[in-house]
Amino acid sequence: MKQAKLILDKDYRIAPIDKRIYGSFIEHLGRAVYTGIYEPEHPSADKEGFRTDVLRLVQELRVPVVRYPGGNFVSGFRWEDSVGPVENRPTRLDLAWKTTEPNTVGLHEFCSWAKKADTNVMYAVNLGTRGVMEARDVVEYSNHPKGSYLSDLRRKNGAEDPFGIKLWCLGNEMDGPWQMGAKTAYEYGRIANEASKMMKMADDTIETVACGSSTRVMPTFGEWEYTVLNECYDNIDYVSLHRYYGNSFGDTDDFLASTVDLEDFIHTVGAICDTVKGKKNSKKNLYLSLDEYNVWYHSNNADQTLYKERAWDRALPLLEDVYNFEDALLIGLMLITILRNADRVKIACMAQLVNVIAPIMTRPGGGAWAQTIYYPLQQVAALGHGVALQPVLQTEKHDTAHFTDVPDVDAAAVLGEDGTVTLFAVNRTGEDVALNADLRAFEGLRVLRHSVLHHEDNKAVNTELAPFNVVPRDIAPAKDAQNLLLGKMSWNVIQFGKG
Repeated sequence: MKQAKLILDKDYRIAPIDKRIYGSFIEHLGRAVYTGIYEPEHPSADKEGFRTDVLRLVQELRVPVVRYPGGNFVSGFRWEDSVGPVENRPTRLDLAWKTTEPNTVGLHEFCSWAKKADTNVMYAVNLGTRGVMEARDVVEYSNHPKGSYLSDLRRKNGAEDPFGIKLWCLGNEMDGPWQMGAKTAYEYGRIANEASKMMKMADDTIETVACGSSTRVMPTFGEWEYTVLNECYDNIDYVSLHRYYGNSFGDTDDFLASTVDLEDFIHTVGAICDTVKGKKNSKKNLYLSLDEYNVWYHSNNADQTLYKERAWDRALPLLEDVYNFEDALLIGLMLITILRNADRVKIACMAQLVNVIAPIMTRPGGGAWAQTIYYPLQQVAALGHGVALQPVLQTEKHDTAHFTDVPDVDAAAVLGEDGTVTLFAVNRTGEDVALNADLRAFEGLRVLRHSVLHHEDNKAVNTELAPFNVVPRDIAPAKDAQNLLLGKMSWNVIQFGKG
């Protein structure tokens, strides 16, 4: 049997964990909104038209923040279209996704949904086809108490109290040639700086996120970050990273090694932030917002057919990836990577939340169920609070088609406020691994619980008729931490405590 050893010490601390790393994303794209969170005709719909079966799944996921309303959508969006009487709101063509947007669900409705879902809104402003005044205006509309034109307009439109949105994205993927109003790094850096400055003049309690490269394979990656941050470093709080992975070639070993790339991506952008900090002789640290990450490849061919056959329809079933067991392992590995970089990554959003490359799926008029990728996020969001610990891990390594020295076992650990320690670990290999966990600094801790997500079929999925085909299951905990078993191809959550 393969062997691995792990040392955990309460003094090997990375950083306190920001709960916003367990966030998600809802864009006006596909069925994320319409027949996703909102379906007035559904048997479970509340008086505002929101599906309560979906709300329950979101609440159980404990999502602390949801990015909205886009995404590529936001670069052609007029925020004013989404407020006021619904019957007076314009219907617009969404050029990003070749659909028609009725604006039935808008700013007020989404803020109401977020309150019901026990989450907070991370609002994106349009810096593609619009500018600094529109960005400043939506902050005033949303957050100013009363006494100005825009705050009183909000009150007239039914929201007496401010929405209190504290986190704002300064556009979306502005380096991408597919983006409406795409910009050079210098152009974007200037507008991001001025928009953030004016938005904070309207409300000095908010934080802003500037666009990093839309992906690290962009030819301008690195240069984009450096140029943008050179212009806006002093007036922003975070820079974004977006990263998706897929297994289009059917190479599971290479697919599960993808987080080697993610770790390097995070470290590289962090290094650029520190370079600009040094150049400016600044005392301010800039942090990262991984506000789009997921597996995305299953639906690509189907989407191209939909664009040809049903362009400009409403709520096209776009990006509806059906996730399998190996996808859940990759999400677990991404979450482990995020936790191990808790000193730098303060926000992370699984893209997206419902129907669109999502952990939650719905059928119009029918059921709602959790996909395989739901469960690693649910478990980490529930148990990953406190201080991230730096594990010292000794494990065998292997090479794949695109990566070398890939650890057979990957792990992250969290020290809770109550003194419990939670270990999140993935065995990437097709063999069982015996893990010796040395908790020398945690006197008296024993194994309280061991939860495992595994399926013999890497392509196994959850469906409406079989929603619990791939779910975590508790196994008998080991007698001590030195004799843990990580089964082949498995996601493991192991809790240690004095209970």
